[in-house]
Amino acid sequence: MLSAAAGDLARGQGSAVWVEGEPGVGKSALVEAGVAVARDLGCEVLWGTADQLSQRSPLGVMTSCLGIRVRSPDRRRAEIAEFLLSRGPGRFRDFDVAYAAAAEMLVALVDELCTAAPTVLVIDDLQWADPASVTVWQRLCLAVEQMPLLLVGVCGPVPRRPEVVNVRTVVSRRHQTVITLEPLTDADAATLVAGLVGGRPGRNLACWTAAAMGNPLHLRELVDALLRERMIRVRDGVADLPDDDATRVPVSLADALSGRLSVVPDLAVQTLDTAAMLGQEFTVTELATLVQEPVPVLSNGLGDAVAAGILVRSGSRMAFRHPLIRQALYERIPVPVRAALHLDAARVLADADGDPLTVAQQLLATDQLGDRWVRDWLLAAAPAVAARAPDVAATLLRRELARPAAADQAPVFAALARILLAMGRHGQAASHARRAIAVSAGPEDRGEMYWVLTRALIGGGHTDDALDALREVFGRPEQLGSWHPRLLASSAMALRANRGDLAAADAAAAEALRAAEHSGDAYAIGYALTGQWMTESVRRRHRSALERVDRALRVLGDEPDHADVRMFSLHARVFTLQNLCRWPDAEAAVRQTREVAREPGNAIGAATGVTAAVLLYWTGRWDDAIAELNSVDADGPGITYAGLRERGPTVLWHGVAALLAVRRDDPTTAAEQIAAGSAFPVETVADRENRDFLLVARALSAERDGALRLAVSTFAEILDRRPGEMTLIHQWLPDLVRVSLAAGDHAAARGAVEASRQEAAMEAGLWRAGAARLRCEGLFGDDPALLRAAVDHYRAAGPAVDLAGALEDLAVVLAGRDTAACRVALNEAVELYAGFGATWDIRRTDARLRRRGIRRGAHGARTPRAVTGWAALTDTERRVALLIAEGRSTTDIASAMFLSRRTVQTHVSRVLTKLELHSRVEIVRQVYVSTNVGQ
Repeated sequence: MLSAAAGDLARGQGSAVWVEGEPGVGKSALVEAGVAVARDLGCEVLWGTADQLSQRSPLGVMTSCLGIRVRSPDRRRAEIAEFLLSRGPGRFRDFDVAYAAAAEMLVALVDELCTAAPTVLVIDDLQWADPASVTVWQRLCLAVEQMPLLLVGVCGPVPRRPEVVNVRTVVSRRHQTVITLEPLTDADAATLVAGLVGGRPGRNLACWTAAAMGNPLHLRELVDALLRERMIRVRDGVADLPDDDATRVPVSLADALSGRLSVVPDLAVQTLDTAAMLGQEFTVTELATLVQEPVPVLSNGLGDAVAAGILVRSGSRMAFRHPLIRQALYERIPVPVRAALHLDAARVLADADGDPLTVAQQLLATDQLGDRWVRDWLLAAAPAVAARAPDVAATLLRRELARPAAADQAPVFAALARILLAMGRHGQAASHARRAIAVSAGPEDRGEMYWVLTRALIGGGHTDDALDALREVFGRPEQLGSWHPRLLASSAMALRANRGDLAAADAAAAEALRAAEHSGDAYAIGYALTGQWMTESVRRRHRSALERVDRALRVLGDEPDHADVRMFSLHARVFTLQNLCRWPDAEAAVRQTREVAREPGNAIGAATGVTAAVLLYWTGRWDDAIAELNSVDADGPGITYAGLRERGPTVLWHGVAALLAVRRDDPTTAAEQIAAGSAFPVETVADRENRDFLLVARALSAERDGALRLAVSTFAEILDRRPGEMTLIHQWLPDLVRVSLAAGDHAAARGAVEASRQEAAMEAGLWRAGAARLRCEGLFGDDPALLRAAVDHYRAAGPAVDLAGALEDLAVVLAGRDTAACRVALNEAVELYAGFGATWDIRRTDARLRRRGIRRGAHGARTPRAVTGWAALTDTERRVALLIAEGRSTTDIASAMFLSRRTVQTHVSRVLTKLELHSRVEIVRQVYVSTNVGQ
């Protein structure tokens, strides 16, 4: 099965294989034999191994497998390594978001490797892999059809972690290969033993080898131990033990494995004991530091261990041949001695400026903390450890805090609060920030902890608590040091988001801007200006809002420490350009946001997918909008504003997805998305303004089901806009007028018209609200002139979705007055709807016109889009296919088209499905056939 998968890989078709079984059953040996076939076919093979320490080092297994090292000769690998090492809790970037960025870089690297050559990735002992690595592995499993990639996951039976089980399920359900290795039968075990000893097992030998219970590793180790002791005798083709020696057979696997140590020098045995302290894999340099021997001297003993079958080489590292061998050596050391040795190893490695994560893992393995040097080292190294394993750093800091009679705990509380905030654990971060504030001595330390506290509370949705905390100290700004301007800007955001108090938010933002300009803090200047953008946008002063956000971007520049507020400002700019009907500029702004989001470590990068999906919805590119939504994990950490403003736009994500499903006549998906979005609490003004798409989806779903009064009442919830709320209700008012008239509720329709007038009056030009007013008044007053004016506006300025709706309304009003003009408007509206894939809108339009005696007939018919073949591809999918034919990787295509990698992967999957193909190689052939290339 592995050989067949390797053959498919060489022909360009990827797959995933899952190999499972108990330790020692032969999983690794099987995979080694299988990937040898792939090597012979010219495939690149990369191999990584997890162990119990791996779970505390996010992405550690994947980086090891892919050879991610700072000194790697491959620039791409070195850049990823530098990013993982340098990223820490400085400026409180979200750890999960940063790991998501690193994971994206790893997936992109795999894609580029596969573009260069068919590639095999193997992870051995996947059950011990860290969750981040498992997540990347699962993502790759879902994408193997899109690239020449063979994934081989090798997994033991325990522990059965849910995320690992999920990966197995993915492999199984996608009709890929699951290989379960069972223990050897008695007959096979006897055959194996006979091959090892040169004769058929006799009674005594068979009795003892039966203790191996069919496990090949245990069986071989037992037989090897007997052969080393010269206890087996072969006579007349039968191999057996003398009756006198039968009782001396090692009864445990540990005993049998330890027997290998008898063939290596005593110095090497001591070295192996130390190596077992370091884990399943270790560097020779670290081992040399601990045993205090030069590497050349140490290499002799290691060579003996390799010859004895105890160690193997693993790239630039050494590894135990099997985890059970390392476990046997480790468990020979008494537990109290182990703890002392781990602490001593940590001190030696720390004194030698060893890898901080290795030192931290040694400290984690001992409960003998309390030395002053441990505390000093931990405070100095916490950022570096947290950059790669935040949970390890947090655990060690908590243990330090639990020490009795520990003095000066403020730095420990502060370090832990920073890490917890960056990990997205807002409640815990706030708690430790408060404790740090209580014992901090200097204003800079207190100010920083108030900044952590405020961001944790806002990020967790507790803006009231954030405001209460800030009120405690704003009367004493001298106690906040240089953090005062940032905290003022944060209070402006909280005041608007929680209570809609624009006057107070304006005052706080203005004060923050003055203080920031005085101190020269560019971050605080940019943050204060985005606060002013927020209140100007609520007042519909869109030109002023754009000036504020553009100035913020100029001040922030491309400084890495400004990444989170810079991304926030870019999202704000996209929003404002849409309000000004500058749709091409908004699309260009999304492309710029996408480029910045690709920069490593940028928080709220994944929220770009939601921003892009909203823009694509209005411009009618619904296939692309759905691809964008599918590229964002709505439950993941990526949809966040990193505590700079309210909770992220997860409800908006569900709302856009639900509305698209309703209009595409997919009631099942619509119901699922509506239910998921409705589960989120609505507690603040900010929560309310993220739910308009969701409410409209519910209203249109009710209309589709014939529940018109329910549709009207659901739409009416949008009209209840609270003070300070930004919700753009004007974009939904024409639908409310239409549904109200259909329900015979003229009062509701009249209320919607009046609301549209008020909205238009707030704007300084004929922008979106003004165009919506023309539609509302024209439909309510049955006035084709007003509707024609709306059509003209949308045709000139956009967006396409509103143009289709205005044409539909115009056709309805013209029916019975000017049949020819009615049909022209009707056919254009249906043509646009068909291009969006708006199946339900077409049915609704036909029904409205039939009631007025108009049918589209032959002139209104449209040839449906093909379901399969080249003609079935959308423009975006066709361009993706052409770029694949040029040999571009997914990363290259994403850069060329200003899309995320996940969005490109979605398009590639659709291309494969529509063309009924299985690999990128086949796409290349199909492109040449379909475009007549080479003729």
